[in-house]
This record gives sequence, structure tokens and C-alpha cells, in this order.
Amino acid sequence: MPELSVVIPLYNEIDNVEPLVAALHAALGAADVEVIIVDDGSRDGSAAALDRAQAEWPEVLTVLHLQRNFGQTAAMQAGIDAARGEVIVTLDADLQNDPQDILPLAQRLLAENLDVVAGWRKNRQDGLLLRKIPSRIANRLIRRLTGVRLHDYGCTLKAYRASVLQGVRLYGEMHRFIPAWLSTLTYTDRIVEVPVRHHPRRAGKSKYGISRTFRVLVDLLFVKFFLGYSQRPMHFFGVIGLFSLFIGSGMLIYLFIDKFAEGAAISGRPMLIAGVLFFLAGLQFLNTGIVAEMLSRIYFEGQGKTTYVLRSRKSDPV
Repeated sequence: MPELSVVIPLYNEIDNVEPLVAALHAALGAADVEVIIVDDGSRDGSAAALDRAQAEWPEVLTVLHLQRNFGQTAAMQAGIDAARGEVIVTLDADLQNDPQDILPLAQRLLAENLDVVAGWRKNRQDGLLLRKIPSRIANRLIRRLTGVRLHDYGCTLKAYRASVLQGVRLYGEMHRFIPAWLSTLTYTDRIVEVPVRHHPRRAGKSKYGISRTFRVLVDLLFVKFFLGYSQRPMHFFGVIGLFSLFIGSGMLIYLFIDKFAEGAAISGRPMLIAGVLFFLAGLQFLNTGIVAEMLSRIYFEGQGKTTYVLRSRKSDPV
């Protein structure tokens, strides 16, 4: 069993395959490590190049070929599922992250008994307008909403304790939120960030663009809900429902008093329509909360999931 697993999702990086494997070989040396490169349905010859590299380094390198392009999150999850090490380090295949940073991150995680050591591209070598500014905006929003104080969520280079990382499943494009997901399983002071090297892209084409910023914002809404209310959805929908019922009931009571005490006409008044809408919306939110609560219980109980994670167990000798 290797002590360290390095997971690298790769898509259409034919020009970077050989330099990447050479850099990994130089950085990892004789360490007790396995390297898992997940080919996410590449169509440019990367798959054949990876197979050649695996044949030359079979004792360390494992290549997984996905049937088609499923996306970076799915490819990363495939690598995590296959990993056997106590520590899992994730890395991009474009060589902008430096493989020389892999071992220092893993060693710090073990030495300080941490669960996540995240890379911070403090001196980022990317374009200002299309990459740096949108990234800074997204990172600030993520920090505020998740409470995990990282400067650089977008840096793929991170070291994880495998027992914690394998406690979550990644879907959609949630790979950038892994530290936030893990904050539901561990304390945030066990998640630290360290500066790492970052290089300009020398070959290949970037898969990132300004459009990803909008997808991050949409994903962030789901992450915020999941982190706070996945085990108690009624608290989310119920509060909104009760507030809406309170507003609607107040409007309707006022109109009732106005009608029978003052004799005022209420038909066609905007407040009547608003009061009915608020009242019905409140009932709908409460019903949604009840349904969501039942689905949450089915999810946890039907799949044998628990609302806690056991870190270790020590028994007294018999």
C-alpha cells in the first residue's frame, strides 16, 4: 500500500504528457507513492501517450481511461476512488502547478496531523482580466459563504487525508469546493493553506474561461445550502414559510378589520392579492420543507449514511 497517491485529471494535453511524467518522476524520486492519471476522454492522442508512459513506469504510474469527457470533477472522483494511499494529492496536468510541491504538502499534512493542505498560487502566472480578477471575486464569495478561509479555491494542488476525502462524493463541478465539503467532516483549523509555485502555461490550451465564474456562482448556492441544511432542510424552508405566512396573515387580518370595522371595500386592492400570495407561498414552503426532511431521512437511512464521521477508535485491552 503506497503512503501517497497523486491524482491527476487530464483532458487533451498531448503536448504536456511527456513533460508531466518526467517532472513527476524527478519530483517523487524513490518515495512510496502511486501516480494515478485519469484520461477524461481525450481526443488528441493523449491516451496513447499516457499508455506509453505507463509502460515505462509501471511500478508507479496507473492510467485510467474514461469512456468520454465527463468533466474534471468526475475524473478527479475516479482517481480518488482508485487511490490507495493514506494521503491523496490532486494536481492539474498542465504543469502550471509544480510537481516539486507535492511532497512538501504531503509531509506537512502528516507532520502537523492536518486533514487538508491547500496550495495558494500567491504569484499566479495568468492573465489579469480573464483569470485573476474573476478568480479573486469568486474566492472572496466562497470564503464569505462557506466560512473556510482560503485565498485560492481554484488551485487544484491540494493534499488531503484519504480517510476524510473519501467521505464525500463529488458531482457536477464541485471539485473547487472540496475544502468546503470537508468542513462538514472536520474542523476548519485542520484545513490550512500554503503558497506554492505557479508557472505560465507552456503548451496546450486552457480549459478555463470567464464562463466558469458564472458556474461557480450557481454551484456556490447549492454548496451553501448543503453545508448548512442538508441534514435539516426544514429549518431552511420552514423559516421562510413561517415568515411568509406571518406577512400574509398580517395583511389579511388588517383587511378583515378594515372591512368589518370601517366598512371599507377590499376587493381589487393590491394588499388583498399580496396577502393571499404570501399566505399560499408560506404554506408551499412549509410543505416543501416537510418533503425535503423526509427525503433527507431516506437518503441517510436508506444508504446507511451517518450524520457523523468516526476519526479513530481505541479500545481497552481485554
